[in-house]
Amino acid sequence: MLRGKDLTQARLATRRQLLLDEALADLSEPIRLSPVFEVPLPDLVRSVKAQGLEGLIAKRRDSVYEPGIRSGAWLKMRINQRQELVIGGYTPGTRGFDALVIGYFNNDKLMYAARTRNGFTPALRDQLFAKLRNLEIRDCPFANLPEKTPGRWGQGLTVAKMAECQWLSPVTVARFEFVEWTSEGHLRHVKFVALRSDKDAAKVGREG
Repeated sequence: MLRGKDLTQARLATRRQLLLDEALADLSEPIRLSPVFEVPLPDLVRSVKAQGLEGLIAKRRDSVYEPGIRSGAWLKMRINQRQELVIGGYTPGTRGFDALVIGYFNNDKLMYAARTRNGFTPALRDQLFAKLRNLEIRDCPFANLPEKTPGRWGQGLTVAKMAECQWLSPVTVARFEFVEWTSEGHLRHVKFVALRSDKDAAKVGREG
């Protein structure tokens, strides 16, 4: 709204200009208008990766304001990081396992990083479980468990959560995608990509 006039059907470019001219002219930090980047998408992606940012958000310039609607005018592009990690356990599920428990080695100690249930087709889940079930062990292989709290993003493994886990000999390496490392040493939004039979688990450390 601007002076009682409904602007929801005005184009985004028009609304941005009105916001700049009529509302933001007299305001200072920390309020600012998000910038428009007049560069090719590949250049933006390279810049996001170089700065370690999470991704990009875009909206069509001719789009109108649609409150409460998830329209196709908005696009969100998440730029994921990748690295190898070691599978040290799983939580049981209806198709063998529900989530993998993964980490990395710091010297000779396996450090817990995250749990993930993403990236598995039913067939892949069956194949992976057939491999992992032969590696089951009694004791937890992670040196930094249990954790005191579940953490901000719920990735922490407390004593209660550990009771749900089946531990594995930490010899299986896989490649994972993720958004970032948190300040708690966990991974956010992790997704399984593929097994890496050519990698020595003991040499898999934290990257980044």
